[in-house]
Amino acid sequence: MQSENQIILIDKPAGISSFGVVAKVRKKLTQEFGHKVKVGHTGTLDPFATGLLILLSGKMTKKSNEFLKLDKVYEATLKLGYTSTTGDPEGEITEYDDCEPSMLKNGIPDFSAIESCLANFIGEITQTPPKFSAIKINGQRAYKLARKGRDFEIPSRKVEIYSIEIISYSYPELTIRTHVSSGTYIRTLAEDIGQKLGTGAYLTALRRTKIGKYGVKNAVML
Repeated sequence: MQSENQIILIDKPAGISSFGVVAKVRKKLTQEFGHKVKVGHTGTLDPFATGLLILLSGKMTKKSNEFLKLDKVYEATLKLGYTSTTGDPEGEITEYDDCEPSMLKNGIPDFSAIESCLANFIGEITQTPPKFSAIKINGQRAYKLARKGRDFEIPSRKVEIYSIEIISYSYPELTIRTHVSSGTYIRTLAEDIGQKLGTGAYLTALRRTKIGKYGVKNAVML
């Protein structure tokens, strides 16, 4: 039997919250060890997102702060030409500007407009986290206040984008891989890219592949 003090790498599926994953793992470990085992996450993933979620159990939960500050790598698919009230598929979708930002040159897609846009986000940038997020405002989660229709502001923050590369592009879908600092919201990055392109954008898919030195290839399915 393994120790109950573990670093647990989970490949989170879509459709479940990070807290839901924690509850399932806690139940499994409690059954295995015959007593309640403390389990916590080290940074959430939205329910629609998939990929690496690091959980800590037992005495390892005391080390959560060491994991919170690690940088991350994501693969994200943006839908251009539309916006979402939440920045993802769960919000109210509105058509924004159905104008493709790249044209064909000699029958070959010209990505220069998109590559030029993405280059603007490399380095230290200022982000305003989404209102539908787990950030606490006066002790309450922002997403709970947003669902109630409350009016509130979330302070901007400095984050760093180390790299962005295009994985694939076929309008209106743009898939990128990005290496970012802790605290970066990919939903916000997608919206800001859409604004810069003049088309609007929201995330249709998001997968976290790395947190610090930990990779999703070493994670277990839930």
